[in-house]
Amino acid sequence: MGNITTLTIPAQHPAFEGHFPDAPILPGVVLLDETLHAVQLAARLSEHGWQIATAKFLEPVRPGEALTLRHERLANGSIRFALSSGDRPVASGMLIPSAQADEPDDGHQAG
Repeated sequence: MGNITTLTIPAQHPAFEGHFPDAPILPGVVLLDETLHAVQLAARLSEHGWQIATAKFLEPVRPGEALTLRHERLANGSIRFALSSGDRPVASGMLIPSAQADEPDDGHQAG
């Protein structure tokens, strides 16, 4: 994958407090949120208009663990990403442009 970013979730992140006592791990939703923000910054993407199409969690992420985020833009506009800690893969997935981001929200559904 083309772009590489280092991502570290601080040990003091509030998500670690309840997940889990004496064996803290980062919840997947926080990992995906941090990944999305890092990809948006690195690829200079809009802060809105992206959704997670797929996500696979392979290994837990511990407090303060340094992660390597690799991502690449595909020909169809989607972004493939993979996270690892050293040689250990921890997560992977796909971001896709959200069709709703380009359409005005008038409160009506198509149909």
